[in-house]
Amino acid sequence: MTPITSRKHAQSRFNQHIGAALAVMLLPIAAHAGDDETQKAPQTLQEVKVIGKADNDFRAERADSPKYTEALVNTAQTIQVIKRELIEQQGAVTLTEALRNTPGVGAFFLGENGSTSTGDAINMRGFDTSGSIFVDGVRDVGSVSRDVFNIEQIDVLKGPAGTDNGRSSPTGSVNLVSKQPTLRDAMSASLSAGSGQQKRTTADLNQVIGKDSGTALRINLMDQDSGNPARDRVKAKRWAIAPTIGFGLNGSTRVFLDYLHVKQDNLPDGGVLTVGLPGYTSPDPLRPNIASAPRVAPSNFYGSTLDHDDVQADMLTARIEHDFSPTLRLQNTARYGKTSQNYLLTSFTASAANLKTPSPTDFNSWTLARTNLTVKDQVNEIVTNQSTVTFDLRTGALAHTVVTGLELTNEKQRNFGYAATGALPATSLYHPDFNLPVAIALNRNGVFGDGSISTQSVYGFDTIKLGERWIFNGGVRLDHYNASYSGAALSTATSNPTLPVGTLMPTSLALADTLVNGKLSALYKPTADSSVYALVASSKLPPGGTTFALSNTASSATNPKFAPQETVTTEIGAKWDLLKQKLSLSAAAYRTTVKNEVEQDPVDALYYQTGKKRVQGIELGVTGEIMRNWLVSAGYTRMDTKVESGKLITANGINALTYTPKQAFTAWTSYTLPGGLKLGGGARFVDRLLRGTDGAIGTPASADAYWVLDAMASYSLTKNVDLQLNVYNLADKAYIAAINKSGYRYTPGAPRSASLTANFRF
Repeated sequence: MTPITSRKHAQSRFNQHIGAALAVMLLPIAAHAGDDETQKAPQTLQEVKVIGKADNDFRAERADSPKYTEALVNTAQTIQVIKRELIEQQGAVTLTEALRNTPGVGAFFLGENGSTSTGDAINMRGFDTSGSIFVDGVRDVGSVSRDVFNIEQIDVLKGPAGTDNGRSSPTGSVNLVSKQPTLRDAMSASLSAGSGQQKRTTADLNQVIGKDSGTALRINLMDQDSGNPARDRVKAKRWAIAPTIGFGLNGSTRVFLDYLHVKQDNLPDGGVLTVGLPGYTSPDPLRPNIASAPRVAPSNFYGSTLDHDDVQADMLTARIEHDFSPTLRLQNTARYGKTSQNYLLTSFTASAANLKTPSPTDFNSWTLARTNLTVKDQVNEIVTNQSTVTFDLRTGALAHTVVTGLELTNEKQRNFGYAATGALPATSLYHPDFNLPVAIALNRNGVFGDGSISTQSVYGFDTIKLGERWIFNGGVRLDHYNASYSGAALSTATSNPTLPVGTLMPTSLALADTLVNGKLSALYKPTADSSVYALVASSKLPPGGTTFALSNTASSATNPKFAPQETVTTEIGAKWDLLKQKLSLSAAAYRTTVKNEVEQDPVDALYYQTGKKRVQGIELGVTGEIMRNWLVSAGYTRMDTKVESGKLITANGINALTYTPKQAFTAWTSYTLPGGLKLGGGARFVDRLLRGTDGAIGTPASADAYWVLDAMASYSLTKNVDLQLNVYNLADKAYIAAINKSGYRYTPGAPRSASLTANFRF
C-alpha cells in the first residue's frame, strides 16, 4: 500500500515543490512592489537557492525515541530502522517476519523439552530478547505474535538498552512505532491470498476533521485467516482495530489518543520430529535401526483437537507533545495495556519410551506417545506514565541537547496451572491423525503464580557538540523496583520429602533494589555526512526481571538472593551517508560481556554467580537508494561467542552460545521500471545453530546453515490500484528454521510458496 505520510514528514514533496515555485514567482513581485521610479531602474536580484529533500522509502533519518536526538549518522550505536515500505514489499505481516531484515536476529529457539516457545521468541546477539519488545517506547508484555498492520517503522537497537529502557535483554531491544494521524485525507486497503490458504485484508483510513484546529482521525483495520504453507492444520486467525485521534497537529501542543484491540484464534505449531534428519541417531541402543529411519514429512502435525491459542490484547495510550519554545520540548505518554492468552499444545518428546516400533521394517506401524500437554493461561497488565523533557542550551563553545525523564510503571503477570485427567492416544509417527478421539478433562489444579514489578525511574542524557566535528553523549538511568511474587506449586518427592506428592505448597517472595546503568560515547565527523565513534554502555537484569517470577530454589537465577545479571558492551564503528544522503552505510565491531550467571560449583555442589558469557563480532549495513528508483537494504554479521566461565551449554560440547549463528546475511533490493512495474528480490543466510543440552539421546546437536531466496513483482494497473506478487523460497530449500533444546522437535522452513496482493489507495 502507498503509505500515508506520518506527522514527522508532514510537508510533502508536492508542497515543497509548490512552495519553492511560489517563492521564486513572488520574489520579483516583492522586488518591484513600490513606487514607479524603482521600476524604471534595472534591478539585480539576489540568487535564490531552493533545497528540497525527497523521502526515502528504505532509509530512515533517525530513530523514533526522544532519547535519540541526533540523526542516525550522528548516533554512536548500531541502530537499524526497518521502514514500512520494506515490510510491505516483502509481504511480512508479523514482527518475527519483519525482523528478518536485520542479520542474526530471529526466532531460532523452539522451546524446552516439554514446552514450546510462543509468540515473538526473538534471539539477538546470543541472548533472548523477547522481554525487550516495546511499542512507542513502552514495554509490550505477553509472549504473543505481534502483527505489523499498524506499524510505521521498527527500530532495532543493538547493545545494552539499560540506560534507555531499564531492565532489559543484555544485547538490545526492539521498538515498534505506531501509525499516527496526519493532516491529509487518505485511504488505502489491501487484499491478499496465497499458499497455505492465506487470506488477509487491511485498511488504513485517515480523515481530517478540523484543518484549522489540527484534528484528524486515523483508523487501521486488519483481518486474517491463514494456514501455513509448510504445515498441516497450523493456522493464524486474527482481527484487529486501531483507531487514533490527534488534536493540534499543526500547533505547539499535540495530543494523541490511541486504542489497539487485537483478537487471535490460532492453532499453534508444536514442530516436527527430527527423525531422519542429519545428525539423528537412535534414542534406544537396543533398536539401532531407528537411526536409519526415513525422515518424517515436514508438514506432519502431531497435535490434537484440544490445541488452541486464544489471545486478546488491548492497549490504550494517551500522548501529549508540547513545544514551549524551539529549545524546550515535553512529551508525556500514559498507557494501560492488557494481554490475555489461553494456550494449549499437544507436545511430545520422541524418547525411547515414547517411540514404539512394533515392526522394524513397517514404518506404518511406528507410533509416538504424546505425553506432554503444554498449557499457558496467562494475563499480563501494564500501567505506566513516562515524561520526557528535551532542551537545548549553550555553555561557552559547547552546544548541549539534554533529555531528562521520569517513568512510573507497574507490571503484573498472572499464571494458572492445569491438571489433565485421562491420556492422549498415541498417533502414527509417519501419518499422524489430528482427529483421533480425545478423552481428556483439563481443569485448573490450584497451581498459580502472581508476579508484580513496580518501577520508578529517572534518567538523563546530554549530547554535547564541540564545533562541527565532535559529538559526545553521556547518559545515566536509575531504576528503583519492587518485585513481589506469590503462588502455589505441587510438591514432588524431591522438592519437599515431608509432604505427600501433589500437595499445594504456597510461596511468597519479594525483592527490592535500585539499578544504575549508564552509557558514554564519543563521535568524530570527518565530513558532514560521516562519523566514527566509540561507545561503552551497561545493562542490568534483576532476578525475575522478565519472567515476573521469583523462586527460592537454590539453582534458579530468579532466586532473590542473587544479584542482577550485569552486561557491559563496548563498540567502535563508522557511518556514512552517501549520494546526497540517499544511501547509508554502517560498520561496527563490538564486544558484550554478561556476568553473574548462576553456576553450580562441582566441589561443594552449591550455586554461585560465577558464570560469564561473551559475544563479540562485526556488523555491516547498507540502506537507501543507490540510484533513482533503485532501493536496497542489506546487512551482514559475524559473531564469536564463548562461555568464559561456567559449564558449556551446547549439546555437542562446543564452547559457544546456543541459537546464535556464527554468520548471518540478509538483503532486499527493488527497482521501479518505467510503466509502473517494480521488481524486487532478496536473500537470507543463517549459519548453523547449536542447540542446548538436557540429556536427550540420539537427537541432532545442531541445525544446518541455509540460504533462502525470495522475489517480488508489482504492477500499477491504475493510479489507484496495483497488484503485487511475492514468491518465497524460490529454490524450494528444505531447512530448519528453529530447533528445540532437546532436539526432538524442529520448525521447518516454508517451502516454495506465493501470495498475491491487491493494493488500493485514494
